[in-house]
Amino acid sequence: MSASDRPEPGSPADWLRYAHSDLVLAETPPPTGVLLELLCYHAQQAAEKALKAALLHLTREEPPYTHSLRRLQQHLEQASAPRPLPLSKEAAARLTTYAILSRYPADVGEVDKAEWQQAIADARLAVRWAESVVSPGREGKS
Repeated sequence: MSASDRPEPGSPADWLRYAHSDLVLAETPPPTGVLLELLCYHAQQAAEKALKAALLHLTREEPPYTHSLRRLQQHLEQASAPRPLPLSKEAAARLTTYAILSRYPADVGEVDKAEWQQAIADARLAVRWAESVVSPGREGKS
């Protein structure tokens, strides 16, 4: 991507560009020594940045500083975002956990392959939904 092809810094399209990058990292088969928790973190980041892209597009205001996907979806509801929102309450809570787990390792069991795959699926939903809000008719064409 050349500099002239890059979206305006901080624009909804730029947020989506970062969301796509995190999604690619989340989907990457882990090399030896890489924790699935960290790949799930990138899935959470993809979803977070996607939701923030949609919120910025709808409100023209900087999105809130939060990693809580439930909270971001509440802001999207207040902004009259298209329904249905991409993540169930459970999926939003599950993904948000990875934002915390990766920063503060705790006495929590390791993430398994099924959980990793679910995190990717949830993140993909959020990214596709945000694409449909920010660029109707263009989702999936990146």
